[in-house]
Amino acid sequence: MQLKRNILIGVCGGIAAYKAANLVRLFIKANCNVKVIVTKSAQDFVTTKTLGVLSKNEVVTDFFDANANWNNHVHLAEWADVFVIAPLTANTLAKMASGVCDNVLLATYLSCKKKTIVAPAMDLEMYQHATTVSNLSKLKEFGNLVIPAQNGELASGLIGEGRMAEPEFIFEFTINYLKKNLPLFEKKVLINAGPTYEAIDPVRFIGNRSSGKMGVCIANYFAQLGANVNLVLGPSTITTISDQVNVIRVESAAEMQQACINKYDEMDIVVCSAAVADYKPKQVSESKIKKTEEHLTIELVKTADILSEMGKRKTKQVLVGFALETNNLLEYAKQKLEKKNLDLIIANSAVEAGAGFGSDTNKVTIIDKHNNLTTFELKSKELVAKDIVHAILNLNK
Repeated sequence: MQLKRNILIGVCGGIAAYKAANLVRLFIKANCNVKVIVTKSAQDFVTTKTLGVLSKNEVVTDFFDANANWNNHVHLAEWADVFVIAPLTANTLAKMASGVCDNVLLATYLSCKKKTIVAPAMDLEMYQHATTVSNLSKLKEFGNLVIPAQNGELASGLIGEGRMAEPEFIFEFTINYLKKNLPLFEKKVLINAGPTYEAIDPVRFIGNRSSGKMGVCIANYFAQLGANVNLVLGPSTITTISDQVNVIRVESAAEMQQACINKYDEMDIVVCSAAVADYKPKQVSESKIKKTEEHLTIELVKTADILSEMGKRKTKQVLVGFALETNNLLEYAKQKLEKKNLDLIIANSAVEAGAGFGSDTNKVTIIDKHNNLTTFELKSKELVAKDIVHAILNLNK
Protein backbone atom coordinates (compact mmCIF):
# COMPACT_ATOMS: atom_id res chain seq x y z
CA MET A 1 0.00 0.00 0.00
CA GLN A 2 1.63 3.22 -1.17
CA LEU A 3 0.39 6.63 -0.01
CA LYS A 4 3.04 9.34 -0.05
CA ARG A 5 2.03 11.63 2.82
CA ASN A 6 3.76 13.49 5.64
CA ILE A 7 3.23 11.59 8.89
CA LEU A 8 4.17 13.20 12.20
CA ILE A 9 4.38 10.68 15.04
CA GLY A 10 4.37 11.66 18.71
CA VAL A 11 5.65 9.13 21.26
CA CYS A 12 4.85 9.44 24.97
CA GLY A 13 6.50 7.73 27.94
CA GLY A 14 4.90 4.34 28.42
CA ILE A 15 6.00 0.75 27.91
CA ALA A 16 4.14 0.68 24.58
CA ALA A 17 6.60 3.28 23.27
CA TYR A 18 8.78 0.46 21.95
CA LYS A 19 6.03 -0.28 19.39
CA ALA A 20 6.56 3.14 17.85
CA ALA A 21 9.56 1.74 15.99
CA ASN A 22 7.35 -0.70 14.09
CA LEU A 23 4.77 2.02 13.43
CA VAL A 24 7.43 4.25 11.88
CA ARG A 25 8.63 1.34 9.77
CA LEU A 26 5.14 0.66 8.42
CA PHE A 27 4.69 4.25 7.26
CA ILE A 28 8.14 4.31 5.67
CA LYS A 29 7.36 1.08 3.78
CA ALA A 30 4.19 2.80 2.50
CA ASN A 31 6.40 5.51 0.95
CA CYS A 32 5.37 8.15 3.50
CA ASN A 33 7.63 10.86 4.88
CA VAL A 34 7.93 10.42 8.64
CA LYS A 35 9.11 12.70 11.43
CA VAL A 36 9.02 11.77 15.12
CA ILE A 37 8.62 13.77 18.32
CA VAL A 38 9.31 12.02 21.63
CA THR A 39 8.72 13.23 25.17
CA LYS A 40 11.54 13.08 27.71
CA SER A 41 10.07 10.06 29.48
CA ALA A 42 9.54 8.20 26.19
CA GLN A 43 13.32 8.03 25.80
CA ASP A 44 13.42 5.62 28.76
CA PHE A 45 11.55 3.07 26.59
CA VAL A 46 12.78 3.63 23.02
CA THR A 47 15.94 5.29 21.74
CA THR A 48 15.95 8.32 19.50
CA LYS A 49 18.69 6.64 17.46
CA THR A 50 16.36 3.77 16.58
CA LEU A 51 13.51 6.08 15.61
CA GLY A 52 15.85 8.37 13.72
CA VAL A 53 17.33 5.58 11.62
CA LEU A 54 13.91 4.13 10.84
CA SER A 55 12.28 7.49 10.03
CA LYS A 56 15.31 8.82 8.13
CA ASN A 57 14.92 12.08 10.02
CA GLU A 58 16.39 13.48 13.22
CA VAL A 59 14.04 12.87 16.13
CA VAL A 60 12.71 15.96 17.91
CA THR A 61 13.05 15.79 21.69
CA ASP A 62 12.97 19.44 22.79
CA PHE A 63 12.49 22.98 21.53
CA PHE A 64 16.23 23.15 20.85
CA ASP A 65 18.49 20.41 19.52
CA ALA A 66 22.04 19.59 20.71
CA ASN A 67 23.44 22.41 18.56
CA ALA A 68 21.06 24.98 20.03
CA ASN A 69 19.01 25.06 16.80
CA TRP A 70 15.33 25.74 17.32
CA ASN A 71 12.98 22.86 16.50
CA ASN A 72 10.11 24.88 15.08
CA HIS A 73 6.93 23.23 16.31
CA VAL A 74 4.82 25.47 14.05
CA HIS A 75 6.66 24.27 10.95
CA LEU A 76 6.34 20.66 12.09
CA ALA A 77 2.59 21.14 12.50
CA GLU A 78 2.29 22.75 9.06
CA TRP A 79 4.42 20.00 7.45
CA ALA A 80 2.25 17.15 8.71
CA ASP A 81 -0.72 15.74 6.81
CA VAL A 82 -1.70 13.97 10.03
CA PHE A 83 -0.35 13.84 13.60
CA VAL A 84 -0.37 10.38 15.19
CA ILE A 85 0.33 10.17 18.93
CA ALA A 86 1.06 6.58 19.94
CA PRO A 87 1.25 5.72 22.71
CA LEU A 88 -0.78 8.44 24.38
CA THR A 89 -0.26 8.32 28.13
CA ALA A 90 -2.73 9.52 30.79
CA ASN A 91 -0.38 12.41 31.60
CA THR A 92 -0.16 13.75 28.03
CA LEU A 93 -3.89 13.09 27.54
CA ALA A 94 -4.74 15.28 30.54
CA LYS A 95 -2.49 18.07 29.25
CA MET A 96 -4.02 17.92 25.76
CA ALA A 97 -7.52 18.05 27.23
CA SER A 98 -6.71 21.10 29.34
CA GLY A 99 -4.40 22.95 26.93
CA VAL A 100 -1.17 22.59 28.92
CA CYS A 101 1.89 23.30 26.80
CA ASP A 102 5.10 22.31 28.61
CA ASN A 103 6.97 20.33 25.92
CA VAL A 104 7.53 20.35 22.18
CA LEU A 105 5.02 17.56 21.51
CA LEU A 106 2.21 19.53 23.17
CA ALA A 107 3.26 22.77 21.49
CA THR A 108 3.11 21.01 18.12
CA TYR A 109 -0.30 19.52 18.94
CA LEU A 110 -1.71 22.94 19.83
CA SER A 111 -0.27 24.36 16.59
CA CYS A 112 -1.56 21.58 14.37
CA LYS A 113 -4.55 22.35 12.15
CA LYS A 114 -4.51 18.89 10.58
CA LYS A 115 -6.17 15.87 12.15
CA THR A 116 -4.61 14.35 15.27
CA ILE A 117 -5.07 10.62 15.84
CA VAL A 118 -4.31 9.24 19.30
CA ALA A 119 -3.82 5.68 20.53
CA PRO A 120 -4.09 5.59 24.35
CA ALA A 121 -2.03 3.12 26.38
CA MET A 122 -2.23 2.77 30.16
CA ASP A 123 -3.14 0.34 32.91
CA LEU A 124 -6.70 -0.95 33.37
CA GLU A 125 -7.78 1.25 36.29
CA MET A 126 -6.18 4.33 34.73
CA TYR A 127 -7.95 3.75 31.43
CA GLN A 128 -11.31 3.28 33.14
CA HIS A 129 -10.92 6.19 35.58
CA ALA A 130 -13.56 8.89 35.23
CA THR A 131 -10.98 11.59 34.48
CA THR A 132 -9.46 9.52 31.66
CA VAL A 133 -12.90 8.84 30.19
CA SER A 134 -13.72 12.55 30.45
CA ASN A 135 -10.43 13.62 28.89
CA LEU A 136 -10.82 11.22 25.96
CA SER A 137 -14.32 12.59 25.44
CA LYS A 138 -12.91 16.12 25.36
CA LEU A 139 -10.33 15.12 22.75
CA LYS A 140 -13.11 13.77 20.56
CA GLU A 141 -15.10 16.98 21.04
CA PHE A 142 -12.04 18.93 19.91
CA GLY A 143 -12.08 16.96 16.63
CA ASN A 144 -9.36 14.43 17.37
CA LEU A 145 -9.72 10.78 16.39
CA VAL A 146 -9.28 8.26 19.22
CA ILE A 147 -8.24 4.66 18.54
CA PRO A 148 -9.61 2.81 21.59
CA ALA A 149 -7.20 0.78 23.68
CA GLN A 150 -7.44 -2.97 23.22
CA ASN A 151 -8.21 -5.71 25.70
CA GLY A 152 -5.21 -7.82 26.61
CA GLU A 153 -2.31 -8.43 28.97
CA LEU A 154 -0.97 -5.22 30.51
CA ALA A 155 2.44 -4.34 31.91
CA SER A 156 1.06 -4.62 35.45
CA GLY A 157 0.07 -8.23 34.81
CA LEU A 158 -3.63 -7.41 34.73
CA ILE A 159 -5.82 -8.48 31.83
CA GLY A 160 -8.21 -5.88 30.44
CA GLU A 161 -8.57 -2.66 28.45
CA GLY A 162 -5.61 -0.32 28.27
CA ARG A 163 -3.28 -2.06 25.82
CA MET A 164 -2.31 0.20 22.91
CA ALA A 165 -3.73 -0.86 19.56
CA GLU A 166 -1.16 -2.74 17.51
CA PRO A 167 0.98 -0.68 15.10
CA GLU A 168 -0.59 -2.46 12.10
CA PHE A 169 -4.07 -1.35 13.21
CA ILE A 170 -2.93 2.24 13.85
CA PHE A 171 -1.25 2.30 10.44
CA GLU A 172 -4.35 1.00 8.61
CA PHE A 173 -6.61 3.38 10.55
CA THR A 174 -4.45 6.35 9.57
CA ILE A 175 -4.12 5.32 5.93
CA ASN A 176 -7.88 4.83 5.66
CA TYR A 177 -8.47 8.28 7.17
CA LEU A 178 -6.07 9.85 4.65
CA LYS A 179 -7.64 8.00 1.73
CA LYS A 180 -11.15 9.10 2.70
CA ASN A 181 -10.01 12.70 2.44
CA LEU A 182 -8.50 12.26 -1.00
CA PRO A 183 -10.39 13.65 -4.02
CA LEU A 184 -10.92 10.26 -5.71
CA PHE A 185 -11.76 8.14 -2.67
CA GLU A 186 -13.91 5.13 -3.76
CA LYS A 187 -13.78 6.15 -7.44
CA LYS A 188 -13.13 3.18 -9.72
CA VAL A 189 -10.55 3.65 -12.46
CA LEU A 190 -9.51 1.35 -15.29
CA ILE A 191 -6.33 1.91 -17.30
CA ASN A 192 -4.76 -0.19 -20.01
CA ALA A 193 -1.11 0.21 -20.87
CA GLY A 194 1.83 -1.28 -22.68
CA PRO A 195 2.00 -3.18 -25.97
CA THR A 196 0.24 -6.34 -27.03
CA TYR A 197 2.05 -9.29 -28.58
CA GLU A 198 0.27 -11.18 -31.36
CA ALA A 199 1.77 -14.63 -31.85
CA ILE A 200 3.13 -15.74 -35.24
CA ASP A 201 4.47 -19.03 -33.87
CA PRO A 202 5.58 -20.18 -30.39
CA VAL A 203 8.67 -17.89 -30.42
CA ARG A 204 7.77 -14.96 -32.71
CA PHE A 205 5.17 -12.24 -32.46
CA ILE A 206 3.97 -8.94 -33.87
CA GLY A 207 4.45 -6.17 -31.33
CA ASN A 208 5.56 -2.58 -30.88
CA ARG A 209 7.99 -0.50 -28.86
CA SER A 210 5.58 0.64 -26.15
CA SER A 211 7.04 0.33 -22.64
CA GLY A 212 3.82 1.05 -20.72
CA LYS A 213 5.51 3.87 -18.77
CA MET A 214 2.85 6.49 -19.52
CA GLY A 215 -0.02 4.28 -18.44
CA VAL A 216 1.77 3.18 -15.28
CA CYS A 217 2.44 6.81 -14.32
CA ILE A 218 -1.25 7.61 -14.81
CA ALA A 219 -2.28 4.59 -12.73
CA ASN A 220 0.12 5.54 -9.93
CA TYR A 221 -1.19 9.11 -9.77
CA PHE A 222 -4.82 8.01 -9.71
CA ALA A 223 -3.95 5.70 -6.81
CA GLN A 224 -2.18 8.56 -5.03
CA LEU A 225 -5.45 10.51 -5.19
CA GLY A 226 -7.30 7.66 -3.49
CA ALA A 227 -8.89 5.90 -6.46
CA ASN A 228 -9.42 2.15 -6.70
CA VAL A 229 -7.22 1.50 -9.74
CA ASN A 230 -7.15 -1.50 -12.08
CA LEU A 231 -4.27 -1.58 -14.57
CA VAL A 232 -4.53 -3.99 -17.52
CA LEU A 233 -0.89 -4.23 -18.55
CA GLY A 234 0.52 -5.83 -21.67
CA PRO A 235 4.04 -7.29 -21.83
CA SER A 236 6.17 -4.78 -19.93
CA THR A 237 9.20 -4.78 -17.67
CA ILE A 238 8.07 -1.72 -15.68
CA THR A 239 8.57 -2.27 -11.93
CA THR A 240 7.57 1.16 -10.57
CA ILE A 241 3.90 0.28 -10.04
CA SER A 242 2.23 1.39 -6.80
CA ASP A 243 1.17 -1.35 -4.41
CA GLN A 244 -2.27 0.28 -4.46
CA VAL A 245 -2.76 -0.56 -8.13
CA ASN A 246 -4.39 -3.88 -9.02
CA VAL A 247 -2.38 -5.17 -11.98
CA ILE A 248 -3.91 -7.56 -14.51
CA ARG A 249 -1.25 -9.00 -16.81
CA VAL A 250 -2.17 -9.82 -20.40
CA GLU A 251 -0.30 -10.50 -23.64
CA SER A 252 -2.55 -10.35 -26.71
CA ALA A 253 -5.15 -7.82 -27.86
CA ALA A 254 -7.87 -10.41 -27.28
CA GLU A 255 -6.73 -10.92 -23.68
CA MET A 256 -6.58 -7.16 -23.12
CA GLN A 257 -10.06 -6.74 -24.58
CA GLN A 258 -11.52 -9.41 -22.31
CA ALA A 259 -9.81 -8.05 -19.18
CA CYS A 260 -10.99 -4.50 -19.90
CA ILE A 261 -14.57 -5.41 -20.75
CA ASN A 262 -14.83 -7.57 -17.62
CA LYS A 263 -14.18 -4.45 -15.51
CA TYR A 264 -15.66 -1.74 -17.72
CA ASP A 265 -19.31 -1.49 -16.63
CA GLU A 266 -18.49 -0.75 -12.97
CA MET A 267 -15.83 1.87 -13.70
CA ASP A 268 -16.11 5.64 -13.23
CA ILE A 269 -13.03 6.61 -15.27
CA VAL A 270 -11.35 4.65 -18.07
CA VAL A 271 -8.05 5.63 -19.68
CA CYS A 272 -6.89 3.63 -22.70
CA SER A 273 -3.19 4.34 -23.14
CA ALA A 274 -2.18 0.88 -24.40
CA ALA A 275 -0.56 0.49 -27.81
CA VAL A 276 -2.83 -2.35 -28.92
CA ALA A 277 -1.77 -4.14 -32.10
CA ASP A 278 -4.12 -3.28 -34.97
CA TYR A 279 -3.52 -6.57 -36.75
CA LYS A 280 -2.69 -10.16 -35.86
CA PRO A 281 -1.78 -13.25 -37.92
CA LYS A 282 -4.84 -15.02 -39.30
CA GLN A 283 -3.22 -18.33 -38.45
CA VAL A 284 -0.66 -19.09 -35.75
CA SER A 285 1.83 -21.85 -36.43
CA GLU A 286 1.90 -24.51 -33.72
CA SER A 287 5.64 -25.01 -34.24
CA LYS A 288 8.50 -22.65 -34.96
CA ILE A 289 8.54 -21.54 -38.59
CA LYS A 290 11.84 -22.61 -40.17
CA LYS A 291 13.82 -20.29 -42.42
CA THR A 292 13.58 -22.39 -45.55
CA GLU A 293 12.00 -20.03 -48.09
CA GLU A 294 13.29 -16.76 -49.55
CA HIS A 295 9.95 -15.11 -48.84
CA LEU A 296 7.34 -15.61 -46.15
CA THR A 297 3.81 -14.27 -46.45
CA ILE A 298 1.73 -13.85 -43.30
CA GLU A 299 -1.91 -12.96 -43.72
CA LEU A 300 -3.09 -10.49 -41.09
CA VAL A 301 -6.57 -9.75 -39.78
CA LYS A 302 -7.80 -6.86 -37.65
CA THR A 303 -7.78 -7.18 -33.88
CA ALA A 304 -10.74 -6.05 -31.79
CA ASP A 305 -11.06 -2.27 -31.37
CA ILE A 306 -11.19 -2.08 -27.56
CA LEU A 307 -11.65 1.68 -27.36
CA SER A 308 -14.43 1.70 -29.93
CA GLU A 309 -16.28 -1.06 -28.07
CA MET A 310 -16.00 0.91 -24.84
CA GLY A 311 -17.35 4.03 -26.55
CA LYS A 312 -20.42 2.13 -27.73
CA ARG A 313 -21.05 0.64 -24.26
CA LYS A 314 -20.43 3.88 -22.38
CA THR A 315 -23.01 4.85 -19.75
CA LYS A 316 -21.58 6.75 -16.77
CA GLN A 317 -17.88 6.39 -17.61
CA VAL A 318 -15.47 9.19 -18.44
CA LEU A 319 -13.63 7.64 -21.38
CA VAL A 320 -10.17 8.84 -22.38
CA GLY A 321 -8.08 7.64 -25.31
CA PHE A 322 -4.63 8.23 -26.77
CA ALA A 323 -3.65 9.11 -30.33
CA LEU A 324 -0.04 8.38 -31.28
CA GLU A 325 0.70 9.47 -34.82
CA THR A 326 3.64 10.16 -37.12
CA ASN A 327 1.81 12.85 -39.12
CA ASN A 328 -1.42 14.90 -39.10
CA LEU A 329 -1.53 14.35 -35.33
CA LEU A 330 -4.26 16.77 -34.29
CA GLU A 331 -6.48 16.02 -37.29
CA TYR A 332 -6.40 12.26 -36.65
CA ALA A 333 -6.83 12.76 -32.91
CA LYS A 334 -9.99 14.87 -33.37
CA GLN A 335 -11.44 12.25 -35.72
CA LYS A 336 -10.74 9.49 -33.20
CA LEU A 337 -12.25 11.53 -30.37
CA GLU A 338 -15.58 11.86 -32.20
CA LYS A 339 -15.69 8.44 -33.86
CA LYS A 340 -15.05 6.52 -30.64
CA ASN A 341 -17.29 8.60 -28.38
CA LEU A 342 -14.51 9.82 -26.09
CA ASP A 343 -14.58 12.58 -23.49
CA LEU A 344 -10.89 13.40 -23.90
CA ILE A 345 -8.10 12.34 -26.18
CA ILE A 346 -4.37 12.66 -25.53
CA ALA A 347 -2.44 13.39 -28.71
CA ASN A 348 1.28 12.77 -28.85
CA SER A 349 3.78 12.36 -31.64
CA ALA A 350 5.65 9.14 -32.40
CA VAL A 351 8.50 11.02 -34.09
CA GLU A 352 9.10 14.12 -31.93
CA ALA A 353 12.33 13.95 -29.92
CA GLY A 354 11.76 13.01 -26.27
CA ALA A 355 8.17 11.85 -26.81
CA GLY A 356 6.54 8.56 -27.71
CA PHE A 357 7.50 4.95 -26.98
CA GLY A 358 10.18 4.03 -24.47
CA SER A 359 11.01 7.59 -23.42
CA ASP A 360 10.93 8.89 -19.84
CA THR A 361 9.41 12.13 -21.15
CA ASN A 362 6.41 13.04 -23.26
CA LYS A 363 4.81 16.03 -24.93
CA VAL A 364 1.04 15.96 -25.29
CA THR A 365 -1.95 17.95 -26.43
CA ILE A 366 -5.21 17.26 -24.60
CA ILE A 367 -8.39 17.68 -26.67
CA ASP A 368 -11.89 17.58 -25.19
CA LYS A 369 -15.15 16.74 -26.98
CA HIS A 370 -15.73 20.44 -27.70
CA ASN A 371 -12.40 20.49 -29.58
CA ASN A 372 -10.73 22.66 -26.94
CA LEU A 373 -6.96 22.09 -27.11
CA THR A 374 -4.41 22.36 -24.31
CA THR A 375 -0.80 21.83 -25.34
CA PHE A 376 1.94 21.12 -22.80
CA GLU A 377 5.69 21.39 -23.06
CA LEU A 378 8.00 18.37 -22.98
CA LYS A 379 8.16 17.03 -19.44
CA SER A 380 8.59 13.81 -17.46
CA LYS A 381 5.84 11.21 -17.86
CA GLU A 382 5.12 11.51 -14.14
CA LEU A 383 4.26 15.20 -14.65
CA VAL A 384 2.36 14.47 -17.87
CA ALA A 385 0.28 11.95 -15.90
CA LYS A 386 -0.68 14.70 -13.43
CA ASP A 387 -1.71 16.99 -16.30
CA ILE A 388 -3.90 14.24 -17.78
CA VAL A 389 -5.55 13.31 -14.47
CA HIS A 390 -6.24 16.95 -13.61
CA ALA A 391 -7.79 17.48 -17.06
CA ILE A 392 -10.10 14.52 -16.36
CA LEU A 393 -11.05 15.89 -12.93
CA ASN A 394 -11.79 19.31 -14.42
CA LEU A 395 -14.19 17.95 -17.07
CA ASN A 396 -17.33 18.67 -15.04
CA LYS A 397 -16.18 21.92 -13.44
